Amino acid sequence: MSGVAAIVAAARRDGAAGALDGVSERHAAADTGEEALNAFLAFDVEPAREAAAEVDRRLEAGEDLQLAGVPVAIKDNICTTEFDTTCGSRILEGYRSPYDATVIRKLRAAGALIVGKTNMDEFAMGSSTEHSAYGVTRNPLDRERVPGGSSGGSAAAVAAGIVPAALGSETGGSVRQPAAFCGVVGTKPTYGRVSRYGLVAFASSLDQVGTFGRTVQDAGRLLQVVAGPDRFDSTCEDRPAIEWDAERGLDGMVVGLPEEFFAGDLDAGVSAACEAAIEAMREAGAELRPVSLPSSMHGINTYYVIAPAEASSNLARFDGVRYGPRAEADGTERLYVATRSMGFGAEVKRRIMLGTYALSAGHYDAYYTRAQAARARIAEEFDRVFADGVDVLFTPTTPTPAFRIGEKEDPYQMYLADVFTVGANLAGVPAISLPIGRSDGLPVGGQFIAPRWGEGVMLEAAGALERLLGGVS
Repeated sequence: MSGVAAIVAAARRDGAAGALDGVSERHAAADTGEEALNAFLAFDVEPAREAAAEVDRRLEAGEDLQLAGVPVAIKDNICTTEFDTTCGSRILEGYRSPYDATVIRKLRAAGALIVGKTNMDEFAMGSSTEHSAYGVTRNPLDRERVPGGSSGGSAAAVAAGIVPAALGSETGGSVRQPAAFCGVVGTKPTYGRVSRYGLVAFASSLDQVGTFGRTVQDAGRLLQVVAGPDRFDSTCEDRPAIEWDAERGLDGMVVGLPEEFFAGDLDAGVSAACEAAIEAMREAGAELRPVSLPSSMHGINTYYVIAPAEASSNLARFDGVRYGPRAEADGTERLYVATRSMGFGAEVKRRIMLGTYALSAGHYDAYYTRAQAARARIAEEFDRVFADGVDVLFTPTTPTPAFRIGEKEDPYQMYLADVFTVGANLAGVPAISLPIGRSDGLPVGGQFIAPRWGEGVMLEAAGALERLLGGVS
């Protein structure tokens, strides 16, 4: 029985509060000392204990709660009423949302217990969780290395065993990449599958809430709970619920292998783990089919025009008037400048400037219009491959395992950590990362990408490979 299923069974048998007994101890062990993980920006189990009492009452009344008593951590760009929502930024320090995000309301309705908010790259702009205003998060498997980003706190909290599941967010790979670095499972749904209401916007046409778990079953169950239509998010579509056969194997499944994802400068350990996974799938009866997605290798360049452009618009609201701290200055313009200079970190400022430049007169067509055309071509190539009979694509999640803290000083080298993940965001298709092996003792992630609304087959393929590999972590 998977971790989440075991907790739910225990909650039905012994009461929901029991699941919280070890959470504080595990948090204290992991998040204190000189090499503290720094996975959480806010942590408090007392509100969860109160919620657990209500879960017990609902169970006694006969309700069937999918996540009864499951402790869940939440990335700090998802609004909650009992914890501050800072987005890892000084400009939102002390901000408390007056409402819960839709995904939080769905978690509560399913009986989950919210225990804290996790660290992240400021406003989700980063690939290492080194760009938080509240300190670096460390990888629990090697504390000299990054956990990935921007959802590094959530990935680290699950990998360290503090919680069995967590929510993160994805704009260009910010769930799957840290899942790969930390040796856990991370899902990114189809754009429009999960409500973004209450998710602080970075790039609105790309942002998605995703899930973390120790197993495919756990991450999938969490995704199943938070998915569904929402009247507060016009981009969230009313689709049939996510269903999958947890026992389905790979026999007869057509797995596409995009040649561009295996042709680059892959770490030797990543390459070996992928080859072993491919061979295991072949022996299990999968049809392995070479395919081509030539435009996907332009994904990083495309993403770093579109995402900063949307960010420069979305972050204009943070001006020191309506949210968070305010700098002292004479006049409105100086107030804005002083507050943003004080409140935003270097990476956020860099991306705002990139986006403003791409949208400016004389550059809009040269950059933003061309990037949107490239995005459309990337999406068309994914659609073509799936229309040709491919059920899922398999690729490495990242070109290397987790790198050392401080190693990537060049921003472009940092951006390349997401070279295999941004395509799914640009195309709006679902994807999942799961552990498939090790490279010099560090986790390696493998990625399945499915057609739009294909979360079911994605979870079936990932679950089957997980069983073949024996639950590598």
